[in-house]
Amino acid sequence: MQSRRVVVTGLGAITPIGQGREGLWAGVCREESAVRRITRFDPSHLRSQVAAEVNDFDPTDYFPARKVNRLDRFSQFSLVSAMQAVEDAGLELEIEDRERVGIYMGSALGGVGYAEGQHELYVKEGLRSVSMTLALSVFGGASSSNIAMEMGLHGPQLANTNSCASGTLAVGEAFRAIRAGQVDVMLAGGAEAPLAPLTYGAFALIRAMSTRNDDPRTASRPFEKDRDGFVMGEGAAVLVLEEEGHAVRRNARILGEVLGYGSSGDAHHMTQPLPDGSQAARSMRLALRDAGCAPEEIEYVSAHGSSTPLNDSTETLAIKAALGERAYRVPISATKAMHAHALGATGAMELGISLLSFAQDYVPPTINLCSPDEKCDLDYVPNHGRRARVSRIISNSFGFGGINAAVVLGRYEQ
Repeated sequence: MQSRRVVVTGLGAITPIGQGREGLWAGVCREESAVRRITRFDPSHLRSQVAAEVNDFDPTDYFPARKVNRLDRFSQFSLVSAMQAVEDAGLELEIEDRERVGIYMGSALGGVGYAEGQHELYVKEGLRSVSMTLALSVFGGASSSNIAMEMGLHGPQLANTNSCASGTLAVGEAFRAIRAGQVDVMLAGGAEAPLAPLTYGAFALIRAMSTRNDDPRTASRPFEKDRDGFVMGEGAAVLVLEEEGHAVRRNARILGEVLGYGSSGDAHHMTQPLPDGSQAARSMRLALRDAGCAPEEIEYVSAHGSSTPLNDSTETLAIKAALGERAYRVPISATKAMHAHALGATGAMELGISLLSFAQDYVPPTINLCSPDEKCDLDYVPNHGRRARVSRIISNSFGFGGINAAVVLGRYEQ
């Protein structure tokens, strides 16, 4: 069972730069930031006032009003991106063994943003004003549960809440489940809808986010010397992972292959990474070992690149430790400069972008990078993407509490 290969055949995405597989890639190619002043609520009382919102998403395009009212925004993102992924994969669930199809999703906050709004109603008008769906919406497992119920899937369900590493961990664990023979197909990814005043304000309170309020489009600036924090975003991405033989038998289009996965913990600090990056590097080395891939084979790094002062320089140290001399010759980019940081959903978005780069022979840029930090001295593909045929990619995600995750992707070859 350990020799079972795992491929990716579908991608669904709801992001600030575009929706669906084609919309997401078009957003990457525009090389523009989606960050603006927040419109979802009045941020004027906060230090940080910018975010990347999904402004072109209407749940009634997908569901009747009655169902929309039962699903909070986090669950809407989850379900629609999963529906997109299944359609993109050409997966006919009515002929599948639904006990062999599972769902692994990640989210840092689940339905907390929705709960915040319901609490305001409770304070003003009492419990009778609160939606009866509140208790069923706030927990992280609402994402996988709603997908399972909508699609009638009886395989394993898992919803992790491991901060900003959640989406990558979900994909990695789904990969392991297929490789081990537990299932044949997995829907895996992440979803996040955190743009509510208290939820957003909590991150502003700990001074984790950029205060570049006068120039929102340049607020997310990974590896730039004057970066001052991450920019919050929202959205979701879901991948369809399949056992190779299953995909080949149904003549599926294959976007790429998941080759390896590794995770580790800093055990150091809730918000600050381990200064030497050693455990972040270890997650990368574990993924490489799992993939049977040498550092010299890596041709692109999709960086976590959150635009915080400590993260970007520490990730640079980790990449050097994991890849050795190869680190100085491999292109690295942080697409969060465009779509911002949708917390637990972002790792899945970045894996999706990395998979699309195989077919397009294109490495995305790190925009807003004009004067790199002297501690960030690698090739971050500044400002404009690059034509390049790559066959091996490693994608990093790091979360609060020192949670590190890395996935190795490969161009699919039979």
